[in-house]
Amino acid sequence: MSVYDYLVIGAGIGGATAAYGLSRHGRVLMIEMESRPGYHTTGRSAAFFSETYGNGAIRVLTLVSRNFLEAPPDGFSMVPLLTDRGVLQIGRPDQREAVEAKAREVEPLVSSVRRVTAAEIDGLVPLMNEGYADCGVFEPNAKDIDVGAVHQGFLKTARHRGAQMVTDAEVVGLHRENGLWTVKTLNGDLQGRVVVNAAGAWGDRVAALAGVAPVGLQPMRRTVIIVPCDYPPGLMDWPLVMDVDEQFYFKPESGRILISPCDETPMPPQDVQPDELDIARAIDRVQRAARIPVQSLLNKWAGLRTFAPDRTPVVGYDDQVEDFFWFVGQGGWGIQTSPGMSRLAEALILRKDVPQDMVELGLSADMVSPKRFR
Repeated sequence: MSVYDYLVIGAGIGGATAAYGLSRHGRVLMIEMESRPGYHTTGRSAAFFSETYGNGAIRVLTLVSRNFLEAPPDGFSMVPLLTDRGVLQIGRPDQREAVEAKAREVEPLVSSVRRVTAAEIDGLVPLMNEGYADCGVFEPNAKDIDVGAVHQGFLKTARHRGAQMVTDAEVVGLHRENGLWTVKTLNGDLQGRVVVNAAGAWGDRVAALAGVAPVGLQPMRRTVIIVPCDYPPGLMDWPLVMDVDEQFYFKPESGRILISPCDETPMPPQDVQPDELDIARAIDRVQRAARIPVQSLLNKWAGLRTFAPDRTPVVGYDDQVEDFFWFVGQGGWGIQTSPGMSRLAEALILRKDVPQDMVELGLSADMVSPKRFR
């Protein structure tokens, strides 16, 4: 049996970014339970790049990811990873305090952020219902992300460096003996020195198979629908519009409108499907805000966004079981933080310090360590 240096469980954005960095340092095998990588969460993401989105650790990882996503290494992708969009967070008159709080929070972080009036909101998104939006916060340098191009770029580069992948290989057992892990899968047994748990929503289940205590991961369902639009002037230049309390968002998508109710319904790990009530909520909330007729659905789907209890990723070796590395809990930020998360995981798996640019922005190993839940 071949012995790998690193067995990466999962080949979504977490597993792909882990393999990308580690493939420079040893033999890497990605173990994917589905027939293709990214089936569950990564492939269902409607990600965008926003430096004001998420908590402090997420913002650091986003900030250090921007240069990579704007100018990826040669050969990483044949298409741009980011395109201009902008994010507009709006509030009704009764949400004015929430908008003010959001503005005070993000203005020191991102110099391009500015407060906007109701009239400016109408100029940015002409189909807003009269009197709905009282004020807002606009982040003009937020971007759309080509999720598929990002994911495939990490996978392609890792493979080019020698990383391998096995699919249809659901993990059913893990055992460590004489310094080696044996990972039992439905596609055979595999051996390696370090296990990287990048199993997303299944992360705690994988840990349990290895005799590792869970960190309390919670998968949450997020629903998205696509509706037709009659191409009003300037449609594709609209920003993403989000309720300041994250009750909905909508944005242009290839001449259509993508809508989400920003639902976060706790779910066990599974092949999650959209709920009709969440679809109805999405339509109702958006139509209260904007004159977007919804007479039919062109597409609908749901994905799982998996969070640690404090909504900060879990990145680090387990403190009880040797050579078991956690790389989970990316929540709804896995794509926009992927270059930074890749560098962070690479450093910590190699037992090095957190990269200096992250330290200078306030990120420490303790902030992401699984030890914080023990």
